[in-house]
Amino acid sequence: MFKKFTEKENISGVSQLKSSVQKGIRTKICEQFPFINEDFREEILPKKDQLRIVKCHEHVEILINGQGEPLFFRQRDGQYFPTLRLLHKYPFICPWLQVDKGAIKFVLSGANIMCPGLTSPGAKMTQNIEKDTVVAIMAEGKEHALAVGLTSMSVKDISAINKGIGVENMHYLNDGLWQMRPVK
Repeated sequence: MFKKFTEKENISGVSQLKSSVQKGIRTKICEQFPFINEDFREEILPKKDQLRIVKCHEHVEILINGQGEPLFFRQRDGQYFPTLRLLHKYPFICPWLQVDKGAIKFVLSGANIMCPGLTSPGAKMTQNIEKDTVVAIMAEGKEHALAVGLTSMSVKDISAINKGIGVENMHYLNDGLWQMRPVK
């Protein structure tokens, strides 16, 4: 999604959000990510902060805070995905899957995560993750997430089938969104 993303070419506009729309977005994000409890809700999405939407090509919207830092993104009216910068500050936001060392270079080049990379000896999977769940992709031996993805199958199916794409890579380290500067 953000492989060839550049601010000059892909951003079409920035919109200020009405307070009622901001409240709706906050509610939707808190429902989608139940691990954002009361303590961190105010840190991540403060009520006093003026949220804005950066509209991009291909119907991508990036939610930014008052300082212009990207927080979440989505395509069309789909699910919200946390940015990696936000995920590095608050790693508990969403469930995670760990890939083995052999998959790291492929994930960092934007490839989807294949089932064998999630079931090999160096990989780990959190139980009870269903299909179409937003997940953080961790790497064997690393502390921070290297990608954010959307599961193509449940963890049970990934283990049982062990073929094909297990997680669709939406945003990874050093892609266009990672390199995006704060929006003024």
